[in-house]
Amino acid sequence: MDAMMMGAMSKDMMSMPDMADMDMAMMQECMDACSACEQACTICSMQMMSCAPACMNCADMCNTMMRAMMRMQGMTKPVMMSMLDACIAMCQMCMDACMEHADHSEICKMCAQSCKACMDACSKMRDAMMATA
Repeated sequence: MDAMMMGAMSKDMMSMPDMADMDMAMMQECMDACSACEQACTICSMQMMSCAPACMNCADMCNTMMRAMMRMQGMTKPVMMSMLDACIAMCQMCMDACMEHADHSEICKMCAQSCKACMDACSKMRDAMMATA
């Protein structure tokens, strides 16, 4: 998402309870990590290995997390933090499943790395939200 869109979102967020202090750059990083993870998981799921169901579920969760961050109306910190927790858990499950194949599948290795990056970005955002709670 470009800087103009993030600026517009920042203005909208100022009017929402508990969200006025949201770090928009951190939110952008989290959305980017969710998008990259969704793409990696979708590609990985097409291999039809045993990790495919976890990859498909993770792709859906990352897409949902990213869409929720772009649709801020009605969002509160507790809801956002719960969604971040769910995304982190799904990425962990997918990463663990893909690591079983990472030695012989570059796609699974890439997917696991993308899941780790998404977990890190979601954890960073959640920790920042907790610090301002």
